[in-house]
Amino acid sequence: MQPIRLGVVGLGTVASSLVSILEKQAKASRSKINQTFEIKKIAVRDLSRPRSVATGDIAITDDPFELVQDPDIDVLVELMGGTTLARDLVEQAIRNGKHIVTANKALLALYGNELFALAEQYGVQIYFEAAVAGGIPIIKALREGLIANDINWLAGIINGTGNYILTEMKKPGAQFDVVLAKAQELGYAEADPTYDVEGIDAAHKLAILASLAFGIELAFSRVYTEGISQVSADDVRFAQAFGFEIKHLGIAVKEDAGYSLRVHPALVPKSVLLADVNDVMNAVLVHGDQVGATMLYGPGAGGAATASAVMADLYDLGRVWKAGHCHCVPPLGRYTADLKTSANILNIDAIHTGFYVRCLVEDHPGMLAAISQTLADFAISIEHLNQEPISHDDQANQALLAFTTNKVCEATFNQALARLEGLEGVLGKINKIRMSDF
Repeated sequence: MQPIRLGVVGLGTVASSLVSILEKQAKASRSKINQTFEIKKIAVRDLSRPRSVATGDIAITDDPFELVQDPDIDVLVELMGGTTLARDLVEQAIRNGKHIVTANKALLALYGNELFALAEQYGVQIYFEAAVAGGIPIIKALREGLIANDINWLAGIINGTGNYILTEMKKPGAQFDVVLAKAQELGYAEADPTYDVEGIDAAHKLAILASLAFGIELAFSRVYTEGISQVSADDVRFAQAFGFEIKHLGIAVKEDAGYSLRVHPALVPKSVLLADVNDVMNAVLVHGDQVGATMLYGPGAGGAATASAVMADLYDLGRVWKAGHCHCVPPLGRYTADLKTSANILNIDAIHTGFYVRCLVEDHPGMLAAISQTLADFAISIEHLNQEPISHDDQANQALLAFTTNKVCEATFNQALARLEGLEGVLGKINKIRMSDF
């Protein structure tokens, strides 16, 4: 039996874990899928850099295009990240008839429509379980396990760094900048944390999940994206007092008028399972018309967890190796010709949700009445309210006001917010966070 021959691009945390797993499961792969794997060559950026895993007789190169051009490599395992070089490598590998296994969510979110169509044209497959939520098998669940369902909505914590920061901010005295620095020290956040804390990483993943759930083309550019850098310790504390936890969610909903795709902080009721997902863990809650609500939970990052998902893709590939391309499950659950290309992605202004609001106000009689009346002018009512007087010398006669509202169209709420910020006695910019009832 000839093994399936792999070319691995990158030898970081995930790739190193994959090398270890392949060595440990050499016999298991034969018994599980009647097939074996062999890494023929690994491409790295720096040949002189020390490695955390023994590579034995595996050839090492600093030219990744050697793997793409090598006729003795059947599968390109792309674990380098980025989108420019990775896109060129994957495109050339596909044109050379090589299957692709990747953990690169940014590559797929930005260029997946073209890459999946190209793979169909050349009769190869793209596997990407590791691209979303690390070791959680959410791709297979949406594509295969829930195939009998029309997915109504999904909501998930799909970025471990952001979830860790919000979890730490529940501790007394915690501040965003300090917690972020700790996350960087522990290796949970990059030196430049923008993709994590501003929601870009989660938006990449949500675009993939929405395509699988709804049968629409990948629409990353239409995902509304908002980060957590404006969430304060006061917000976390008030939310808990109201019976909520603040989570950074990726949300995709099939509405009557189209699809809502959004990433933003949200107040989640403590009674909802997502509220209990803490630290660097991920979870995705999916609602299907037949099964109802199901949730997958687990480690969303880390070498071993992500390599586990890469290995699962290799096992899937191994099972169909002899059966042929026509027996493969389409990567997005549908062939590219069947994906909806004109799906209406709704603007964030069109959604209906409740809101949490925090503002600094002058603490005098009539202030709260003026705020309530302004909201009432837009048919908005207050559901929870907390007011804390501020006793600092330079902030005498001021109060921190936090409240939540009933559900309202976001466009309407923004009009009310602009009116509130113009009220005499409202000091500075008002902070808002959307509510979630998933």
